[in-house]
Amino acid sequence: MNKLYIGNVSAEASEEDLESLFKQWTIPHSGPFLVKTGYAFVDCPDEKTAMRAIDVLSGKVELHGKVLEVEHSVPKRQRSCKLQIRNIPPHIQWEVLDSKLAEYGAVESCEQVNTDTETAVINVRYATKDQARLAMEKMNGSMMDNNALKVSYIPDETATPEGSLSGGRRTFNSRGPPRAGSPGLGARPKVQSDIPLRMLVPTQFVGAIIGKEGATIRNITKQTHSKIDIHRKENAGAAEKPITIHSTPEGCSNACKTIMEIMQKEAVDTKFTEEIPLKILAHNNFVGRLIGKEGRNLKKIEQDTGTKITISPLQDLTLYNPERTITLKGSIEACSSAEQEVMKKIRESYESDMAAMNLQSNLIPGLNLNALGLFPSGTPGMGPSMSSVPPPGALGGCSFGGQPESETVHLFIPALAVGAIIGKQGQHIKQLSHFAGASIKIAPAEGMDAKQRMVIIVGPPEAQFKAQCRIFGKLKEENFFGPKEEVKLEAHIKVPSFAAGRVIGKGGKTVNELQNLTCAEVVVPRDQTPDENDQVIVKISGHFFACQLAQRKIQEILAQVRRQQQPKPASEPQPPVPRRK
Repeated sequence: MNKLYIGNVSAEASEEDLESLFKQWTIPHSGPFLVKTGYAFVDCPDEKTAMRAIDVLSGKVELHGKVLEVEHSVPKRQRSCKLQIRNIPPHIQWEVLDSKLAEYGAVESCEQVNTDTETAVINVRYATKDQARLAMEKMNGSMMDNNALKVSYIPDETATPEGSLSGGRRTFNSRGPPRAGSPGLGARPKVQSDIPLRMLVPTQFVGAIIGKEGATIRNITKQTHSKIDIHRKENAGAAEKPITIHSTPEGCSNACKTIMEIMQKEAVDTKFTEEIPLKILAHNNFVGRLIGKEGRNLKKIEQDTGTKITISPLQDLTLYNPERTITLKGSIEACSSAEQEVMKKIRESYESDMAAMNLQSNLIPGLNLNALGLFPSGTPGMGPSMSSVPPPGALGGCSFGGQPESETVHLFIPALAVGAIIGKQGQHIKQLSHFAGASIKIAPAEGMDAKQRMVIIVGPPEAQFKAQCRIFGKLKEENFFGPKEEVKLEAHIKVPSFAAGRVIGKGGKTVNELQNLTCAEVVVPRDQTPDENDQVIVKISGHFFACQLAQRKIQEILAQVRRQQQPKPASEPQPPVPRRK
């Protein structure tokens, strides 16, 4: 990103004028100026120099009576999904910025750029070109706390044609490197983890952690390159207060250890004799994988670090507080080591889920996954509460081409869970149906001893995603699956009998690829008798994301079959259909 575009150049301006201007502002350039009618190009020796030229000259310096516009030169083929946003007020919090960026589409990555300017600069990648273009149009020149934002394309060397999921498996690092701590904290040499460290501390130690006029907390943030939020106003009168630490994994651990040391010193000074364990808050979605099969992961961390670890029961969870408390007991050194191992597991779980979500969001364009309540509010994986039921319309704006087709999915749940899904006087199932925008009905039991019941969900792809997501989550919350189990359900979708072969593929090739890609079990039972609509069942089993991904891929195959079935206009000669090899 060293090449610059200089716009609004006067017809009188020459190469020598531009050279003189750059010399006046001590901006080096590594090649001659290429002057065209109304604009020019020049190469800078490095990205930092290019950024300085943009900040110093663009919109601020005149040449022959015209104010120059300076930005990165981006070839059209590389004007994809990547934008640079400059002149961001330094005190703006990431939560505010995230919210602003999300107005225009799904943000795949957001990282802070190191600059010498007082205002902050970020690079943002949107999921689609249309979203990036909309963000560019709406945000460029818009005001944020008296600062006019400057938005421009930056080269996207990784840009590939949209919709190119085929031709090799998609890699799962599409979120890019996580962003830096906060624009207000200045540029960082390292980038923070997408998952903050959340801890609970006794209320009586909060004052010592903050220090006189905030001196102690400021010192911690400076020493550990972190952003620390102490949620003093939450849970008024509670014995404990949550603290959120945003930084690199190393920065989070260092800040946590320093806070433990401060609490220990304060306990000695105030003759507080009770043990002060380290309490970490983690979203319930990640805890099963932290515990591991038969508790093996947790036992290993305990043995390796010499700590005792307990996790709060599922019964303590509520719809609006999906976090579990992980209590670590031991010396400060031992607890610090255990914290690093615990958070490593949680971050791995988060990254795995985000990979699945990113792939899913590409298959349902415009779907705002962060609004689904899969993670706590704000940045996924953080925050004290979860808006599990956003207001109607919060998930609108799904940008399907035209009206998406309605789909029917039969989801099988434990028979004992029917009451929890229906809720008192049917309130839960009504709310769920309203929230998802789907018709949700529970079929009658097939017999007195039926172990499973069928939930019939009818609605377009986004409605299916939301409804099924909530059902999976409800079963976990209500303890129908143990703390060490992931919720795995079976879903049935019906396909035309003539299309079943396409789902299976030659020699089972397609169905095997589906299983490898989605991690779901996909079965098309042989020797099925088609129903009255000439349809047969495809069975899909797996955890939520696997199940969703398999459903979407199968619907893609069916859409392709339907397109091929459509008759061509009579006036056009129909080419012979090539035989499949």
